Amino acid sequence: MNFESFAEFIDMGGHGLYVWLSYGIALAVMVINVVNPLMHKRQIFSEQARRLRREKQKS
Repeated sequence: MNFESFAEFIDMGGHGLYVWLSYGIALAVMVINVVNPLMHKRQIFSEQARRLRREKQKS
């Protein structure tokens, strides 16, 4: 598929909204799939550190 200009490329023959929206949603899902486990891991580590500090204070 050849485009005469960048505007035609963005428009995608009238289907640009659907094409770019689907790319955006796919990118958002991939970013969430990477960021969410990292945030969960950080939360688990901070909870474990808090638990260890509490146990240290008790003894």
